[in-house]
Amino acid sequence: METLALETGILVSDIYFGLGLKESGKGNTGNPRVLSLMSSLFERSVQKNEMLLQTAQIKDSVTIFHGSSAPSLGIRQYIDRIFKYSCCSPSCFVVAQIYVDRFIQRTGVHLTSLSVHRLLITSVMVAAKFIDDAFFNNAYYAKVGGVSTAELNRLEIRFLFGLDFRLNVSVQTFGKYCSLLEKEISGGLQVEHPIRACGIIESWSTKDDSARAPTVAR
Repeated sequence: METLALETGILVSDIYFGLGLKESGKGNTGNPRVLSLMSSLFERSVQKNEMLLQTAQIKDSVTIFHGSSAPSLGIRQYIDRIFKYSCCSPSCFVVAQIYVDRFIQRTGVHLTSLSVHRLLITSVMVAAKFIDDAFFNNAYYAKVGGVSTAELNRLEIRFLFGLDFRLNVSVQTFGKYCSLLEKEISGGLQVEHPIRACGIIESWSTKDDSARAPTVAR
C-alpha cells in the first residue's frame, strides 16, 4: 500500500510539472501548458455545445453571462491575456475550470461563444481571490477582461450564488481535473457531456495589448 501511495504521489507530481503548476527548476519560460490545454478543452466544448443546440433546435437561454455577439478575441488569446495581466497562479485556471463545471451543472447555463468569455474572467477572478495570497481587485480584472467594473461585480455575485458559495476544492477533485487536462496532450479528450465544460461530476490587436483591453460584446 505504501508503494502504491508513493507511486501515485509521483504520478500526480509529474502531472503537475507537466501542466506547469509547479516549477521544474529548469528555467522554463513562456506560459504554463495548462493554459493551452484548458483553451483546447473549452474551445471543443463550445463547438460541441453549439452544434448540439443547433442540431436539436434548442434556443439557448440568455443570461447575464451572454453577450449579443461573440468577441473577436479567441478563447486561447483571452486566457493568455488573463494570465499575463492578472499575475495569478497557474492553479487558478484549474480551479476556475472546476468552478465553471459546477456552475453549469447547477444552473444549466450553456457554455457557448456568447458566454464563455464572461465565465472565464469571472471564474478566474473568484479562484484567485480564494486560493492566492495576493490578487487584484474587480476594477483591475474588469479592464483585463474588457468589461465594466459594475458588470463584473454583477457577474461575480451571480456566479457565487450559482455555486451556492461552495468554493472549496478537494485535493482529489483538483487532481482529477489535472489528469483530465493531461489527456489533452495525447490526442484530445472525448467529452461525454457536451453541455459541460469537462464532464466530471461534482477587434483587438495583439501587437500592443498593453495599450487597450479587449471589448466583450454587450
